[in-house]
Amino acid sequence: MDVLQFPCQFPLKAIGREPETFEQFVLEIVRKHIPDLPENASTTRPSNGGRYLAVTVTFTAQSRQQLDDIYRELHSHSRVVMLL
Repeated sequence: MDVLQFPCQFPLKAIGREPETFEQFVLEIVRKHIPDLPENASTTRPSNGGRYLAVTVTFTAQSRQQLDDIYRELHSHSRVVMLL
């Protein structure tokens, strides 16, 4: 049984390398799965040392499969250090 009830608002957080372009990188991947993602769907927070960037993208998830696909694609890239 799935704990989430779809559709639902979902905050995906990705932490990664190359902070200058990491937000755009994450958004490009998320938009493959959610083409109508609003422009203001993401927020960022740099790490203390500036080596990493945390990007939170909040969107309406339609299914567990959609979330799994997004996580799988993000996780497959070496730039992504952690997904929450």
